[in-house]
Amino acid sequence: MDARPSSGATPTIYDVARRAGVSIASVSRVLNGRDNPRPATRDRVLKAISELGFVPDGAARALSSRLKQVVGVVFRRVYGTDDGGMFEDESESLLFGDQINRGIEIVAQRRGYDLLVSSVNIDEHTLPNRILTIAGKCDGLILHDQVLSPAGIASIARTVPVVTLAGAEGGPVSNVRGDSATSMREMARHLVQDHGYRRLAYIAGHADSPDNIVRGRSFASEVHALGGECLTGPAWQGDYSAGSGVQIVRGLIALGATLPRAIACANDQTALGVIYALAEHGLDVPGDVAVTGFDDLPFARHLRPQLTTVRQPIQEIGAKAFEVLHSMISADAPQDSDAVQDSNTPQDFVLPTRLVRRESCGCPPDSRPAVWRQIS
Repeated sequence: MDARPSSGATPTIYDVARRAGVSIASVSRVLNGRDNPRPATRDRVLKAISELGFVPDGAARALSSRLKQVVGVVFRRVYGTDDGGMFEDESESLLFGDQINRGIEIVAQRRGYDLLVSSVNIDEHTLPNRILTIAGKCDGLILHDQVLSPAGIASIARTVPVVTLAGAEGGPVSNVRGDSATSMREMARHLVQDHGYRRLAYIAGHADSPDNIVRGRSFASEVHALGGECLTGPAWQGDYSAGSGVQIVRGLIALGATLPRAIACANDQTALGVIYALAEHGLDVPGDVAVTGFDDLPFARHLRPQLTTVRQPIQEIGAKAFEVLHSMISADAPQDSDAVQDSNTPQDFVLPTRLVRRESCGCPPDSRPAVWRQIS
């Protein structure tokens, strides 16, 4: 990874850490002459300082003792498709995002950190400046799905450590996500092989969402590999909201389109809207159209029919994101060794997911106790 600052930019302690391949805490120890850092670590840090022309200031020298004990969390507020009133208050019930933030909060409190949580409108023209202001009040940032472009994330990461949630693999900073690809392929095999459905569709989430892209591609490619047909494209473009699921189904029925035998949705909220719209037109789930979701939010097992979906460890994703960020900013980080992994090198942390079979795909009801896990 090239740790050089962009042209004309003043190098920071974070640039030194990346160039030296050590933690920020280790750079601070070398600057402060404390804790007897390993000679190899000290040499790498001093070499990086020399190469970058870094001039430490008082804040940098005292970084390890002047942490704010605050982590910023930024998410984009979802303004779902207008469905005519049934789900008009959906934007105030973020569900997935709320659970992610709860996971972050629980682990942050254990570490003695507070959260600064802010929502943004993805269409804001001053968004990078707003997030930069938030960054100035925190020791690090956790950014939800597609809050900023990769270039914007890289720019902010020059100011404070950053971890993203559900970002694209290979981005400029470390990322934490669920394994969408594996479970969506399993979903496709279940619908095609176990139930015999040959004509299926995928209702997408936000077009720029890496999770949505992986889910759609994995599902469609597996359906095609099994000899089935998978409908995608503009007619099936949603936005992760129940309202978009309602509007897509209503629109297709109004045009007289023949609905597929099964509809896989990008998330549970979309599936909720699809089931509602099918019911209002007298169509049975799963008798006429099977429907599936993704996330396994708490309401999924209480729908009628119960929703077949993919379970993500939602709160654990948030908790993992905080732990990754904490390892980057904590002044209590362990001493470096030549073999220690560089905490500043972007890594992709993928948490396991699993298919949950219930009634909405044609399986028997799930009578087992709920095992949707929360962090306590």
